[in-house]
Amino acid sequence: MTAVEVVFGYGMPPGEREMSALGQLNDVYGIRRVQFNEPGRTVRVEYDATRLNEATVENLLRKAGLDVRDRLALT
Repeated sequence: MTAVEVVFGYGMPPGEREMSALGQLNDVYGIRRVQFNEPGRTVRVEYDATRLNEATVENLLRKAGLDVRDRLALT
C-alpha cells in the first residue's frame, strides 16, 4: 500500500445530502480518510495510490456533490 494525500479547495459548502454522500466515501476501497477544513474550504483525502489515483478521487468528490474548485499544494 502507498498512502497519498491530496487537498482540494471547494466553493459552496456541502449541504446535508452532500455530507451524507461524502460520508460513504469511506466505504470506497482505497479511501483511507476524508477530512474537512471548513474555514479554509478545503478537503484532504488520504488514499491508497495502488488502488486509486488523484483524478479518481476528485471524480468521487464531484459525484458526491462537492463543489470541487482546484487542487492545492500540501503544506
